[in-house]
Amino acid sequence: MNVVPRDLMTETAVSSADFRGAMRHLTGGVSVITAGRGKNITGMTVTSVTSLSVDPPTLLVSINRDASSFPLIRRYGAFGVNILAADQLDVAERFAGKGGLKGTDRFAGAQWVTSVSGVPLLVGALSAVHCEVEEIVERHSHGIVIGRVRDVRNSTRNAALAYWHGQYVAVDQDEDAARLAEVSVPARGLRGV
Repeated sequence: MNVVPRDLMTETAVSSADFRGAMRHLTGGVSVITAGRGKNITGMTVTSVTSLSVDPPTLLVSINRDASSFPLIRRYGAFGVNILAADQLDVAERFAGKGGLKGTDRFAGAQWVTSVSGVPLLVGALSAVHCEVEEIVERHSHGIVIGRVRDVRNSTRNAALAYWHGQYVAVDQDEDAARLAEVSVPARGLRGV
């Protein structure tokens, strides 16, 4: 492990509110993390999924250690990453806890298939990815879960659900590409970028 020595400040110089405000500017794709097997399943809505490596296919997700999904991921060593389509707002809200739904109740109203490890994967998601836990790095309130990708189910859909400034927004590849082309900076202005 490479460690860069540095002096860490002992006091927090940034307030939680300021940090949350800064992170609201970061647009994130919306995914539902699923965990468990059988009747012992749960899940949560996240924007913290990112690709770690292509060779081997690996991703990571940051999960609050107090979330109901965390102990199931640790216990069973597997999880699902369901990248939501723009029309799956209801799924995002259910797994974010809207209406007080918990555990298996969050899975109602959508179609699911079971992965090899028993983790539920969402039918109709832009992509449903089955991961085996490679490592969990615990820092502060969260666990950084590194998952080796074992199966990927991609759909042909292309309108994604994103989260920005505290709201869900639809991102449609065809419509948004056309809008960007209308207002884009001429190519010669981008050379220095």
